[in-house]
Amino acid sequence: MTRTLPTIVHLDADAFFVSCELALKPELRGTKCAVGGRERGIISSASYEARARGVYTPMPTKLALKVCPDLIMLPHTSGLYSKVSRQMFDICETLTPVVQRNSIDEGYLDLAPCGFKSAAEIERHARAVQQRIWDELQITASFGAAANKLVAAIASKANKPKGFTVVPPGSEAAYLAPLKISVLPGVGKKTEAALGERGVKLVGDVIGRSEAELKSLFGRSWEDVLRMARGEDDREVHTVHEDAKSYSTQETFGVDIGDFAEIERIAKRMIDELMPAIRADGKRTKTMTVKVRYPGMEDSSSGRSLGEATDLEAPFYPLVPLLLKAAWTKRRPLRLVSVRFTSVEEKGSQLEMFAQTDEKKRRLAAVLDKLNDRGKKDVVRHGHQLKAE
Repeated sequence: MTRTLPTIVHLDADAFFVSCELALKPELRGTKCAVGGRERGIISSASYEARARGVYTPMPTKLALKVCPDLIMLPHTSGLYSKVSRQMFDICETLTPVVQRNSIDEGYLDLAPCGFKSAAEIERHARAVQQRIWDELQITASFGAAANKLVAAIASKANKPKGFTVVPPGSEAAYLAPLKISVLPGVGKKTEAALGERGVKLVGDVIGRSEAELKSLFGRSWEDVLRMARGEDDREVHTVHEDAKSYSTQETFGVDIGDFAEIERIAKRMIDELMPAIRADGKRTKTMTVKVRYPGMEDSSSGRSLGEATDLEAPFYPLVPLLLKAAWTKRRPLRLVSVRFTSVEEKGSQLEMFAQTDEKKRRLAAVLDKLNDRGKKDVVRHGHQLKAE
């Protein structure tokens, strides 16, 4: 589809975990704070005030406290982030039915079906959604609007936090040219450094080079890189309602992580994020898949099913180390980890041997869900949580 208006909007929530926590503790707004574990933990999300002091994701917490001694550490609130994510995207769907929920804190909106006649009209309505997210959820998000997904995603990160950047159709290459080469997907820190040594520091440095030069720089992917540098992307926004067929979340690390125990804790925390949503939707699931991504954007995954579907966290915890070992075969540091639940079904009659015991656990889980929704952080769901104090 050739678009003459910037109808693709990318939403990227700002410091999402921290924003969710600050919605519960507004008195901490403007402070240097971060979400993560205090002992042997990492920073999962840092406020922009903390980032200005050198705190980043996923910096080890001990190092973060040395860099910023007055950093306020906030523990994860189980179930909060998935709940807020659903509410955020539900607000987006009041503007357009074509919403792609990429992860817990970012996704795409296609405004073409809305019939807007001008870029100004698109911006006005998208800004209204951005404001509504703040008014109703007390979290901020940055938006990028363009004619395709690639440029919209890059634009959404241009003016964080609470930014709004529009790239007019036809100006994609000019917009990208002065940006660092690392804005292109797949260009990590090591690749950026290697390219810099060969004179490719900006996106515009790719344009105008010969095919031989590009092959030397990027190998077999040179044509893809050239298309991205030109701002070309023909991917469509795909509408998939995660709560209908599957539930998933992922975390992309600012710095690659090679600590197995840390990745295991993050994956288990993701279970805690997703299971309250499954319960809230009246569903059960029995298949869990763990996916890992290496710095070169190579993915590997492994999944396993339980004998019976459940809406409880505990049965899935023992699968995490097994699935990680099966997926993480190269043992190189990881760029991303994700957890996905499939084989989702409606709750039916309980046929399990220990039905009464599980029902007691389910009632307890429901109570904890309500307490966590109210911000009762003193209630800890499970002992594997990142070591927060």
